[in-house]
Amino acid sequence: MKNRTFLPNLFLGIVTVIFYLPIVLVAIYSFNENKLTSVWSGFSLKWYQMLFQDEAIFQALLNSIFLGVCASVNAAIIGTLGAVGFSRIRARSKGPVEYLSMLPIMIPEIILGMVFMAFFSLLGLPFGMTTLILSHTVFCIPYVYMLVKARLVGMDPSLVEAARDLGAGDARAFFDVTLPLLAPAIASGMLLSFAMSFDDVIISIFVTGVNVNTLPILIYSQLKVGVTPEINALCTLMLAATILLVALSAVLGRPRRSKHR
Repeated sequence: MKNRTFLPNLFLGIVTVIFYLPIVLVAIYSFNENKLTSVWSGFSLKWYQMLFQDEAIFQALLNSIFLGVCASVNAAIIGTLGAVGFSRIRARSKGPVEYLSMLPIMIPEIILGMVFMAFFSLLGLPFGMTTLILSHTVFCIPYVYMLVKARLVGMDPSLVEAARDLGAGDARAFFDVTLPLLAPAIASGMLLSFAMSFDDVIISIFVTGVNVNTLPILIYSQLKVGVTPEINALCTLMLAATILLVALSAVLGRPRRSKHR
């Protein structure tokens, strides 16, 4: 007997509205002529025009993209090597060391930011892009490590053994067999790391310099004087770019039907 109750659909509709209504409102009010988002005074593109003339916002956006790319690439290299190395270790200290490697995503960000600030001050490193990349790499490594470790658990070890039986060394077996099989997990970890780095505010505030500004820090600092609709316009463009990339990924990842059976 089919379940004809409307409650599941109602719950799904309410959750969908709660999730996506703020995003829709941001996109709508980015075309508002009035500076106040609570008052609609007509359709206008002036905020997009002002956005493209604001060098500070675009510089902060470029800094965030550069920071996210550097942090995700570093995390991918370190996290992948760490997961592969731990998979070959049988020591008793393996478990505690793995738990320690997951601490950056368990510790509250404000504590982690204070620790980074104190550590970099002790080393005498000037606060700026270097300290941002180092700190973001640290808390991004566990995301790559977890995904690669899960992939290694499901991977057939006989494939590597077959490569070694055919004369491949450890390095050749890793680059020709293991690494291609781990590529989807590494790519997923890099995308997740980029998103976490691009979105971070708390840790970045503690380790950034006076001459380096990221987009989240810029938006957070503008909250004190009021966010202008330029930010709404920027968020709308970033949302459109994200939707375009997801749609492009879905189209390219769709299996193509063969003309010949």
